[in-house]
Amino acid sequence: MSTFEKLGAFYLGKRIDDASDEMTDELVLYDSKDLNTHAVIIGMTGSGKTGLGIGMIEEAAMDNIPVIAIDPKGDLANLMLTFPKFRGDDFAPWVNPQSAANRGETVEQFAEGQAALWKKGIGEWGQKPDRVKTLKDRVDMAVYTPGSNAGLPISVLKSFDAPGPDVREDRDLYRERVQITATSILALLGINADPVTSREHILIANLLDHHWQQDQSLDLPAMIGLIQRPPMTTIGVMPIDTFYPEKDRMALAMQLNSLLAAPGFEAWLEGEALDVNNLLYTESGKPRVSIMSIAHLSDSERMFFVCMLLNQLISWMRAQPGTSSLRAMLYMDEIFGYMPPVANPPSKTLLLTLLKQARAYGVGLTLSTQNPVDLDYKGLSNTGTWMIGRLQTERDKARVMEGLEGAGAAGQFDRKAMEQTLAGLGKRKFLLHNVHESHPVVFGTRWVMSYLAGPMTREQIKTLMAPRKASQKKVAASAAKAATLDTTTSKRVAASETQAPVVPTGINEYWLDGDAGSLVYRPALVGAAELFFSSARYNVEQERECVATVIPDDGPVAIDWDDAELLSIPVDDLHTQPPVSRAAYAVLPDVLGNKKKYGSWETAFKRWLRQTQTVTLYRSPALKLTSTADESEGDFRARLQIAGSEKRDVAVAKLRKKHTSKMNTLEARLLRAEQAIERESEQSKKKTLDTAISFGTAILGAVLGRKRISSTSASKIGTAMKSAGSARKEAGDVARAKETAAKVREDLAALEAAFQADVDALDDAYDAQTEALKEITVKPKSTDIQVHFVGLLWMPYERDSKGRLIAL
Repeated sequence: MSTFEKLGAFYLGKRIDDASDEMTDELVLYDSKDLNTHAVIIGMTGSGKTGLGIGMIEEAAMDNIPVIAIDPKGDLANLMLTFPKFRGDDFAPWVNPQSAANRGETVEQFAEGQAALWKKGIGEWGQKPDRVKTLKDRVDMAVYTPGSNAGLPISVLKSFDAPGPDVREDRDLYRERVQITATSILALLGINADPVTSREHILIANLLDHHWQQDQSLDLPAMIGLIQRPPMTTIGVMPIDTFYPEKDRMALAMQLNSLLAAPGFEAWLEGEALDVNNLLYTESGKPRVSIMSIAHLSDSERMFFVCMLLNQLISWMRAQPGTSSLRAMLYMDEIFGYMPPVANPPSKTLLLTLLKQARAYGVGLTLSTQNPVDLDYKGLSNTGTWMIGRLQTERDKARVMEGLEGAGAAGQFDRKAMEQTLAGLGKRKFLLHNVHESHPVVFGTRWVMSYLAGPMTREQIKTLMAPRKASQKKVAASAAKAATLDTTTSKRVAASETQAPVVPTGINEYWLDGDAGSLVYRPALVGAAELFFSSARYNVEQERECVATVIPDDGPVAIDWDDAELLSIPVDDLHTQPPVSRAAYAVLPDVLGNKKKYGSWETAFKRWLRQTQTVTLYRSPALKLTSTADESEGDFRARLQIAGSEKRDVAVAKLRKKHTSKMNTLEARLLRAEQAIERESEQSKKKTLDTAISFGTAILGAVLGRKRISSTSASKIGTAMKSAGSARKEAGDVARAKETAAKVREDLAALEAAFQADVDALDDAYDAQTEALKEITVKPKSTDIQVHFVGLLWMPYERDSKGRLIAL
């Protein structure tokens, strides 16, 4: 593993020498926690900003930082084109056939050339194929296509989820959430609604508020019904029918209904729910890079989706504990139109909220654009890092300078010099201004590990995500198969009555809800209990409700609780009367009709609960942290990753303190030697940084910060060493300077070795994905198990065309 990857540093590229405008060997590393104060990438088309953005996402993934990337142009899906073996066959499906034809090559020949080019490219930037494999393995990547099933579909309109209590208790944040959700819904209809004057907006906002205050979520069909029959009788002080007559409300409901019924609109309702935690982490806690491809959407649909996503992100963020380390990254590849300086689209309020508040929660934004005049620089005054590439017009340059001054750059550098620097930027060259460093630096972007095939079409995304979809379908098919009874079992429980069988008095009967054309109720034994888990040592105080069912067996032991299945329903969902009047019933086995058995089954049920129901905790030996009672292993590993990053950042801070004074001393000594050499050698001023110390200087700079090693002094150090080799031997002062420089070189090497040893101490103990966790089991005491009942449960099934019963 490279040293900088242990330091939580993003490898952005290499420094460009100010005087010669040539690339040096000095690495430009960006402290990941600096992204907590957000970043903006600005550059015209062809400047290389998309490559820089993809590189930053790659670096976040290498640091186990999850990313949500909003992709309005279709470029970011290239992140999934990582081929560690660099085989032409891997590249072939993604190369441009026209590019191959233009070179007189077949697609296969061109793909082999691209594979060789990419392998050479990453190698020249100090990256190895193993690093590409690490990127591929370290995070889970997926492309989502809202409103389309080309990639992974994601359900945006299935439910307008009620925000959590943290959001509802923050009146300003809650009001913004209501207003923006209402605005987004109406934007889909092409209605540009004013929150103060629009009847449509006020009605929908009131409907959302009415249900969200009761912690009730809504979906689009429910919203259509509520518009026709609102639950409130007045809005403000006016009767609802006066404020918004029923006829007009019906027209609005019809518009929404037409939207719902439109061909292809069902794609907005399909797929997994829009859940930020699921977009950031897998169930096992592995970080994810979730690419939200929206290039296929109309402008209004894009705005709607972006607002819904940002709303969810803010709600998720507010539920997290604070941290000084980078927890997650939001990247937006083109922010044009979403945060303009004058207009106020709904996305602007959300982005400004994130820019102001996300820092405290460890959520870093990176916003990219080629149109600097379309950015609200007042809002971007909260942005600590600016990466500026080649700009197209003088107006663009003027606005960027205005933004830098607003971001706190004024007084830290010379405006005229900065304008000259910006004017001289070429392709893939960027000015990096970071408020956490003492001066800006110009750098060339590194070669990205992902193959840049260009913007992806829907067909290409469909091909890219086909294996993932096939895997999901296989899992779904297995689940459906598990829920289907085989033909033999179906015959054994054949329905024979249209009325519920007569059950002896004293046996408690219960029913589950069922809704099917050919509904069949099948009998099972059910037990319900309340369990209490307590452990002072592990701070566990948890209550759990258990509902378990057992289907009788034909063997000598008809009821065995070891065969029980836990139902994920509350006890209150069990009905004591049939919820459906017209249904068929399977034959009631004699064993379930014997009321004398139920007492012994209750005793066995309690014993089974004592033996099998536990609270499992996870313990991290490395970080000495234990999960909470309601925290899954995946959620705990995600939390451990943040704790590990915080611990690593503290260790890096200690390295800064340890090495700063030594580095200052060596830098001063080397500069004095350089002064002596420069007096005697005219060529010394033309030399570049000595390769022997450039890597050590860059890595030390990642720890000490550029404020400790300026690009100017580093250049002078290199110049001194190069000059020393060509200085005249007879010059006594040059000889002494050479001796001093040689001694300082030895001291630098020793300092670098000591630093490397310290860095090696920052080992994989901070990697929550690989650590073996210790499992801790907390069981309930017998006295802490209260059995509510053991009775007869009628479970709903549907008979399919082949006569098999399928569980509902």
